[in-house]
Amino acid sequence: MPKWFNTAGPCQADIHYMLSPTARLPELCRLIDQRNYFVIHAPRQVGKTTAMIALAQELTESEQYTAVMVSVEVGAAFPEQPDKAEVAILRSWQDAIDIWLPEELHPTFDREEGQNISTFLKQWAKISPRPLVIFIDEIDSLQNQTLISVLRQLRDGYPRRPQGFPYSLGLIGMRDVRDYKVKSGGSDKLNTSSPFNIKVASLTLENFTFEDVQSLYQQHTESTGQIFTPEAVRHAFYLTDGQPWLVNALARQATEFLVEDVTQPITIGVIEQAKEILIQRQDTHLDSLAERLRENRVKQIIEPILAGQDLPDVPDDDRRFLLDLGLVKRSPLGGLIIANPIYKEVLPRVLSQGSQDSLPQIQPSWLNADHSLNPHQLLEAFLEFWRQHGEPLFKSAPYHEIAPHLVLMAFLHRVVNGGGSLEREYAIGSGRMDVCLRYGGVTLGMELKVWREGKPDPMGKGLEQIDKYLAGLGLETGWLVIFDRRPGLPPLEDRTTTESAVSPGGRSIVVIRG
Repeated sequence: MPKWFNTAGPCQADIHYMLSPTARLPELCRLIDQRNYFVIHAPRQVGKTTAMIALAQELTESEQYTAVMVSVEVGAAFPEQPDKAEVAILRSWQDAIDIWLPEELHPTFDREEGQNISTFLKQWAKISPRPLVIFIDEIDSLQNQTLISVLRQLRDGYPRRPQGFPYSLGLIGMRDVRDYKVKSGGSDKLNTSSPFNIKVASLTLENFTFEDVQSLYQQHTESTGQIFTPEAVRHAFYLTDGQPWLVNALARQATEFLVEDVTQPITIGVIEQAKEILIQRQDTHLDSLAERLRENRVKQIIEPILAGQDLPDVPDDDRRFLLDLGLVKRSPLGGLIIANPIYKEVLPRVLSQGSQDSLPQIQPSWLNADHSLNPHQLLEAFLEFWRQHGEPLFKSAPYHEIAPHLVLMAFLHRVVNGGGSLEREYAIGSGRMDVCLRYGGVTLGMELKVWREGKPDPMGKGLEQIDKYLAGLGLETGWLVIFDRRPGLPPLEDRTTTESAVSPGGRSIVVIRG
């Protein structure tokens, strides 16, 4: 049977390329052997459910344990009604048991109406012919009284293991256990500083390593004969930083849609093309990340990163929240950065969408007769657009601090939709955003800076920075765009000006002030 790269739900070993779950969580078997309760947390779509279903099957097939993966997600509909939630949860568990376990390992007692989770687990552990191992998925979908009830029952039963409660138990979710007290309305409602203080370890499922990506793609080569060139594999790992859904999505797009002829290799150009399609299409995974951008605790960290500003004094839990979501990671050089180059492209594109939708009709006067890009005409078209529409469009940008950046992005996206691409570079504390517009044979480098109240004119620093950026692109000309955000200024149409300048490296720079 042919296999495929999976981008929807848990992998199934008979039809999907996948990595060994025990290899991704090597310490887990030891924790289970030691009768431990533990937490596994990781962002969405990194393979948690796939890994735990597969591990449960491996443990059961070893004949040492009865192991099953169950979910509490159906209980999320009843945050303040634990009794109703538990009825729905136990029905769901029975369905999972019927599917995942051989009949001789099913619980044989009759369930009573209104039975709670604790009683069910106690009775099953008592009659199970093997030690009982339970993985509870989507634990952080529960909230308030229902979450409190479930956690209390698990804590209460823990001392009675293994005769009267599961031998080992894992809570699986997107957030670490420290955050459950938030979803329950505060630790005081749980009467403890830790909502699950019986856990011995809190593990996370890491992104794929470069070797993992090589191994996954090699499975396709062995199955079909179609190769991924070494450069293509390296580029896929660079673009995704090993994020499992993205790794699979790039390969799926490349092999199923872009190069269906298995005699032809998957090259770096194909991977780049697949990346553009994913970003433009914004599938469910990317869309779910985009939805988070409007949350205040996400905004207060993502906005300064995009603006190149230093992070404000935000609570440690908020920083951890973004790390747990997989939106950001800690840089080896220090500080938080966007987790991978694909997310780096998606975030400003999503945030500028409102401005893009609000754009007036703009004739592409920046194109020559042969449809090549004319940089001089592009500058004139931008200045006209900026003077007429810039200020009103600021209101359509969801992040006030970078509203000018997002409006400019919206305009540039209108330009590249005709057949070009846009790349961005930004980082905490850099004080700038770099933009590279490519259209046909033309490459245009830009540096975006903000002049804020009480700060000196950023032109001097900007010329130094764009000099280095253009040198990296191999260009001798570029734009330095300075957004003046000081209070009490004339209207945008009156203060938008251009001037010519020379960078420290002798490059010709158009300085745009607005």
